[in-house]
Amino acid sequence: MDSEDRIALFLDYENLALGARDHLGGMAFDFRPIADALAERGRVVVRRAYADWSYFDEDRRMLTRSHVELIEMPQRMGAARKNAADIKMAVDAMELAFEREYISTFVLCTGDSDFTPLVDKLRGLNKRVIGVGVEKSTSALLPPACDEFLYYDRLEGVEAPAAPARAGRRRAEPEPAPPPERPRDTDALAELVAQTVAGLLGSSGGEVSASTLKRTLLRKDPTFTESDYGFRAFGELLRHLADRNVIELSDGPAKGDPEVALPEHGDQESAFALLRSVVQDATNGDGGVALSGLKNQVRRVRPDFSEKKLGYRTFLQFCKAASTAGAVQLRWSPDADDYLLTAA
Repeated sequence: MDSEDRIALFLDYENLALGARDHLGGMAFDFRPIADALAERGRVVVRRAYADWSYFDEDRRMLTRSHVELIEMPQRMGAARKNAADIKMAVDAMELAFEREYISTFVLCTGDSDFTPLVDKLRGLNKRVIGVGVEKSTSALLPPACDEFLYYDRLEGVEAPAAPARAGRRRAEPEPAPPPERPRDTDALAELVAQTVAGLLGSSGGEVSASTLKRTLLRKDPTFTESDYGFRAFGELLRHLADRNVIELSDGPAKGDPEVALPEHGDQESAFALLRSVVQDATNGDGGVALSGLKNQVRRVRPDFSEKKLGYRTFLQFCKAASTAGAVQLRWSPDADDYLLTAA
């Protein structure tokens, strides 16, 4: 148990309930999907929800069944009532951060950007902060401030009701097509993962575990989740990329946490050969080919080419590696104010 994260959960209930009602087809807010998501991340030791409960009387039973402590805010008008709940929630979170050192993770269920300073302060106290909010009612400023951000409408178990048909619509009229799902660009995902693994290998000089890779991806994008790309678990995503030869997996010291590396041969050697061929065809005399525009020439030959899939952050870095491998020669030209490449 000592290795588990201890979690303190704070719900800005008005923000969540109204966000679900206004942006998810009028659905009632359900706490269970949040509880299930947090159960996978640690042990929740504090559960508190803040609201004027006279406005949410029907939700009391649902929350108390889940052992959520209801913090009653005195009834006030408009913004004054909302600000009082926000201030009380922020004060309680800071109080717990100082009084209970064993709490390692704070979960703030809100989409309000007013909580961004609280997130910054908690992270400054070495606390992990997870945000939860309805996507369309969440400020764009809040997710990047968190260590991880979960959109409520994407959690397992949240199913927004279909929009009701318009009154008076004729039966013969076809139903509108459902809104398209969020695009799942697996090519962009492959580039992101390969680039991240390359960066971790370069900075650590050692092995990269799957758990370290996942934490780093969340630092780059706190809203990252493998389910957006159609994978049930991060391990399933890694196995998919390994089958595509984007990464290599091997057993790690901990069971279920494999080591992740980049392929040393295969695609990289093929990419170096492709670069050499393009440079050789484009070389005009002894001057060589300028680096600027060369990537576009490579893509004309192979449209799916991407140096990031091979773990290189930039095309120049890829060309330098090809030069080290002996595929091309690379030199700086003051006259051209650019790098020039010739086939080795």
